[in-house]
This record gives sequence, C-alpha cells and structure tokens, in this order.
Amino acid sequence: MFIASLAIIIGLGLLVWSADRFVDGAAVLAKHFKLPPLLIGIVIVGFGTSAPEMVVSAMAAIDGIPGLALGNAIGSNITNIGLVLGITAVLCPITIHSKIIKNEFPLLIFIMLFSGYLFFDDALSTFDAYLLLTGFMLVIIWSVTAALRDRSDTSNPECSEDLRSPPILLRREIIWLIVGLVVLIGSSRLLLWGAVEIVSAFGVSDLVIGLTIVAVGTSLPELTTTIAAVRKGNHDIAIGNLIGSNMFNILGVVGLTGAIAPITSIPVEVMTRDWPIMLASTLILLMMLYRSSKGGYIFRREGFLLLAIYFSYNIYLLYDVLPTKYNT
Repeated sequence: MFIASLAIIIGLGLLVWSADRFVDGAAVLAKHFKLPPLLIGIVIVGFGTSAPEMVVSAMAAIDGIPGLALGNAIGSNITNIGLVLGITAVLCPITIHSKIIKNEFPLLIFIMLFSGYLFFDDALSTFDAYLLLTGFMLVIIWSVTAALRDRSDTSNPECSEDLRSPPILLRREIIWLIVGLVVLIGSSRLLLWGAVEIVSAFGVSDLVIGLTIVAVGTSLPELTTTIAAVRKGNHDIAIGNLIGSNMFNILGVVGLTGAIAPITSIPVEVMTRDWPIMLASTLILLMMLYRSSKGGYIFRREGFLLLAIYFSYNIYLLYDVLPTKYNT
C-alpha cells in the first residue's frame, strides 16, 4: 500500500512536470514557425493542459479499465470548475470582459448535452467514440479559424506578453519536447499502477478513483496555468483555458478511450450522479459568467461557492462508496 501511494505521488509530480515541459516546448516551436499568439494560446495551452487526461485515459483503456478513463474525463471537468476555478477566484477575483467566452460557452454546453445523449444507453460504442473525435477535430479547426480571422482579439497582447521569452536553441526545445512526452507517458503508467493497486486493496471502483485521485492529479496543469494567468492579469486566458480544456476532455479524452476500448457497460452512477454534477457545475458557472459579462467579476464568494459544490460532491462520493465497502 505504501509503495502504491508513493507511486501515485511520484507519478503525479512527474505528470505535472512533464506536461509543463511539453507545453513550453510546443509553444517555443510554434513561435519559431511564427504562428499567431492567440492560436498558440488556444491550441497549444488548451490542448497541452489536457494532455495528462488524454494519456492517462488512453493507458487506462489499453489496460482494460475504461471506467477509470471515463471517471478521469468527467472528474477532471468537475475539478476544473469546482476546484481550479474556485481556488483561483478565492485568490483573486476574475474579470470577465471577452466576447469569445460567449461564443465558446454555448458550445461547451452542447458538447456536454451531446455526451449525455451518447451515455444514455449505458454504453459508448466505437461509432460514438468516432463522433466525439470528429467533434474534437472540428473544435480545433474552429478555434484555429477564429484565431486566424480575429488577430486583434483582446487576448492577443496577453498571449504575446505571456509567451515572450529570451532566444532559445531550437534543438534544445525539440529535445525537451520529446523528453516531456516520454516522461508524460511513463508517469501516467506509474500513476495508473498505483491507482489500480489502491482499487484492489480498498475495493473502491475504478470509476471513483478516476473521478477523484486521478482527476485531481491530471487537473494540476490547469490549476497552475489558470492561477499564473490570473496573477498576470490574463483573466480571459484563464477562463478560456478551462472552457477549452473541458471541451477537450469530453471530445478528446472520452472519444479516444472509446476508440481504443468501447465501453459496453457504463456504470449507472455516471448518469445518475457524475454527469448531472458536471452539467450543473457548468450551468452555475454559465450564470456567473453571463451575470458578469458586462465588465464584472467572478468574486471570492462565488469562488467559495464553487469550492463548496466540489467538496460536497466529493463528500457524497465518499459517503456513497464507504458503505458499499464496509457494510457487506
């Protein structure tokens, strides 16, 4: 048990480090090829912070534990809104003023509703998975097109300032990019091994492990990126990063999982407990954003509300799981 716990701690640490190196290397390469700063922010940062979820879920699907992969995707979305955005808002109220949020958020709601429609028959077929992956590619194409069309968006100077760095040898960045990817895969394997050992020892379902331990671990890049963006005054990037990450989690992570190993029996708790919480958290955030869309804030009290929702959900998970284990 000690070794499994240590494996999870080391795996999470390496996961965050490697994701950071991967994103930095990709951003420098993108700058080298003179890609627009907003395009770097949307695609590189948004996709890069979802890389841990995608790699961990792919490994879980290959290992025959799709429940953990599905729990990781849904749990990461709940964690992004409740824990990541909640902590960020408590540390510093978040200013909302970008029109791009109004365009992306309805799309996020649609993606979540569509995923619920696919989960409704308690299965995720290969065809369903390819639908999600097609949506994933369409969202990337839409993001790229929007970035190229509107280079004067207010996020551009923020991205430019954030990505401005001293000259770095291209060869070194390529090496770091490869190292980051290799460590990302290796740390994911280590994290999964530790999670599976704990599942076996405590009898907790792989779905719950994915919703909690693994979801928090793979959401750490979003946490560090969001706090850093808000500290630098790049509030739109912080919100946009979370919205983009949540889109990628549903379309990319769940789609990739189903493409590798179709889920023939989705646990009933997903549609009665976890998916509704994910949707409700998103709708609550939507109300905050639209109330604040005319130059307002997500205040600290709203950050505490998001944290309360997140911890209440996790306490309910604990309450729901422990009786199954100890009352038999």
